[in-house]
Amino acid sequence: MKKQISLLMADDHPVYRDGLRQIIGTDPALMILRETGNGAEVLPLARELKPDIAILDMDMPGLNGLDIARGRRKERLTFEIIFVTMYREEDMFHEAMDLGARGYVLKDTAAADILQGIHAVAAGQHYISPTLSGMLVARSTRHQREASAFDALTPAERRILRLIASDKTSKEIAEELSLSPRTVENHRTNMSAKLGLQGSHSLLKFAFENKARL
Repeated sequence: MKKQISLLMADDHPVYRDGLRQIIGTDPALMILRETGNGAEVLPLARELKPDIAILDMDMPGLNGLDIARGRRKERLTFEIIFVTMYREEDMFHEAMDLGARGYVLKDTAAADILQGIHAVAAGQHYISPTLSGMLVARSTRHQREASAFDALTPAERRILRLIASDKTSKEIAEELSLSPRTVENHRTNMSAKLGLQGSHSLLKFAFENKARL
């Protein structure tokens, strides 16, 4: 007999959680280890119970879903994450996936999608609600564009990007590399243009997310 897929479920809406439990309960291959309505309880429960998958709402008291994903990454916990959420915005979707979520299921289609999503994620695949398939295509295109732009960075720019990923300021980078702060700022501007990034913190975010490649 195949091992059951163990689940931890967190959603602060009891009625919605009850509905998901009933749907999941129809599949004998799935087992809910624990439920909670408080996001702050998820990581301690995950450390204790070691679920295969955590099914998380995005907005919860205590700790929101994205913060839980950050905590999971920081602690190197091994459970996978499926977000069940009302958010259709691209920036929220991309942030969730950047933080390592394997599944992204919309609440209004979860009744039809959740079982397939759990089995896909348990098999090592990604699962996105079919109505969001356009976002997945856009994400793939974005990654291809970023990879091409990343390859276009000069050795000097990569060196500066590594220091940005270490959370150093332009002044600190300039002192370390014996450059003027203005030169560092020019490099930051050029890198942002090459990578298609906008906003004062976007280059820092990109550096953090791509630290392993630098």
